[in-house]
Amino acid sequence: MTSAAIYGCAGHRLTEAEKTFFAETRPWGFILFRRNIDTPDQVRALTSELRAAIGNADAPILIDQEGGRVQRMGPPHWPKYPPGDAYLKATNDLSTARELVRLGARLMAHDLREVGINVDCAPVLDTPVPGAHDIIGDRAYGADPETVAQLGRAAAEGLLAGGVLPVIKHMPGHGRAFADSHRDLPVVHADLDTLDAWDFAPFKSLSDMPIGMTAHIVFTAIDPKRPATQSRKAIRMIRERLGFGGLLLSDDLVMNALSGTLTQRAHKALKAGCDIVIHWNGVMDEMRQVAEGVGPLKGAAKRRAEAAMARIVRTPEPLDATAAHARFFQAMGGRMEAARGPDVGEAQA
Repeated sequence: MTSAAIYGCAGHRLTEAEKTFFAETRPWGFILFRRNIDTPDQVRALTSELRAAIGNADAPILIDQEGGRVQRMGPPHWPKYPPGDAYLKATNDLSTARELVRLGARLMAHDLREVGINVDCAPVLDTPVPGAHDIIGDRAYGADPETVAQLGRAAAEGLLAGGVLPVIKHMPGHGRAFADSHRDLPVVHADLDTLDAWDFAPFKSLSDMPIGMTAHIVFTAIDPKRPATQSRKAIRMIRERLGFGGLLLSDDLVMNALSGTLTQRAHKALKAGCDIVIHWNGVMDEMRQVAEGVGPLKGAAKRRAEAAMARIVRTPEPLDATAAHARFFQAMGGRMEAARGPDVGEAQA
């Protein structure tokens, strides 16, 4: 029976121990990082191995491919895409920026699908506030919720058109956090009306998307004791106030914002209402701990997972990739320089 987990793996190919573990635990899917990426042929072989290990040729395989500092597949085999904030800066026009965001996402979907990846942990729908930690920073599409919502939808639609599922993140909003949840537990003290008008707004606008990812952040107006990932109150609010009916993934369980053993972290997230948990780093001992806290994917969570996978189009929208790349990079002009801010690196984004 499929388990409510997504795991990473250690390298470019699976070890025998990994094959055995995945066959025993049968995770819903997998997630790749830079350590797993070399050449297109290598990535295709790895995605095939992962699916073969659980006997599911259509199993979801995720990656963080936003552009900018969060891009696991890059040169020399794949283009360097811009960060979220570069589109509006390059065009100074929202309508043109929407077209370019959609085109960029369609191109990324083409890159991913070519190597067997069918889920992209993008777009970022977080809206930063002045002084917030720059872990979001230039990853945000804009400086206000309406811009973020419009460009975020363009990105999601570009991915869907290319046969890749988008994952909206980080619900219910990471833009107000004054700490990096990879290292610390952020606490947000804004009142509910302020959160609703700013932080929640893009997620409500894209509540029809197939998959979302939680934030490891305490919102004192929702639940002063628990981060959203492990809070029944926060998950219920995501379902009801934000109107999100899709599959809900936890952010990475290894992040320092969470406390307790990995078994406890997994159990708390699922008990709170996350449908599936993610463990990213491929460390076998840690994956075994997570597996102890994860049960089978069943009930409403299973139905949401099936509904999400049904959104993958079998025949992507037609694309002349060579011409589209040329048009995209010409339109972006000089906005392709290295992204600013801290490198998110191998952590789950």
